[in-house]
Amino acid sequence: KQWYQRRVVITAGIELELKAERDNAECRIDNVEEYQRIVDAEWNILYAKLDLMAASGAKIILSKLPIGDVATQYFADRDIFCAGRVTQEDLNRTVKACGGTILTTVNDIRDQDMGLCQLFEEVQIGNERYNLFTGCPKAKTCTLILRGGAEQFIDETERSLHDAIMIVRRALKNDSIVAGGGAIEMELSKELRNYAKTIHGKEQLLITAYAKALEIIPRQLCDNAGFDAITILNKLRQKHAQGGKWMGVDITSEDIADNFEACVWEPSIVKINALTAACEACCTILSIDETVKNPNSNYKAPNALPGNQF
Repeated sequence: KQWYQRRVVITAGIELELKAERDNAECRIDNVEEYQRIVDAEWNILYAKLDLMAASGAKIILSKLPIGDVATQYFADRDIFCAGRVTQEDLNRTVKACGGTILTTVNDIRDQDMGLCQLFEEVQIGNERYNLFTGCPKAKTCTLILRGGAEQFIDETERSLHDAIMIVRRALKNDSIVAGGGAIEMELSKELRNYAKTIHGKEQLLITAYAKALEIIPRQLCDNAGFDAITILNKLRQKHAQGGKWMGVDITSEDIADNFEACVWEPSIVKINALTAACEACCTILSIDETVKNPNSNYKAPNALPGNQF
């Protein structure tokens, strides 16, 4: 585990390793001294870049290109952390959080070209090693590391976390909220049942069926938590009939509670969109008055061995 409380310099497009001569150019020499001068020139160019980086006062070097063994050892001797082959996306995120710019040359490195962070840690979590930047002056986001026993659990946790973050985002953008935990569905169901009693004709059956369908939400919450759905729904119907419009399923106590007071909230726009989408899907299904069947789907293949009857 390593940690630094120094500057961060971001580099990109700068080679920090020795290249073989055949990869760059063709050199024709007459004696060994000329070859040695070429090799020395390459080393001098590399060390000049390293000296300028070390002189800038940076303690963390990130590069989009690979960093060779010579540069790695050079930085290690001077207590400087370096990382090569950093993706462009990670470089951009680090620049946005720590400040500075992505450099294309090491000449004339200024203070404003380097980012800052209060603490940098290199830690190992599980089988992976992570570089953690904390206390970044321009950071507006955070990184969440999900761990689990199987990939399916991680995927499900990621989806659940994404849904929760989007709900909070919606709540911040829209200041109208309702109680969650099936409270608003039970209240709508009660109002629709009362309204259905004032309607005569077949429309009453449709409104009653819609009210019954809304109770699926609290029923499913009870099933997911392992509760007795019948008992919980009966309690909710009683409380809503008595005027408790924010009463919903309480997962922690295996009972019902005032979810608005318990801070179990959902944005109103989410519920409106969900009900609208459900109604549109139902209308689409009801509008289909005929289905098209493939005539070959009912075709039965003859027996493979003629004469054998089963």
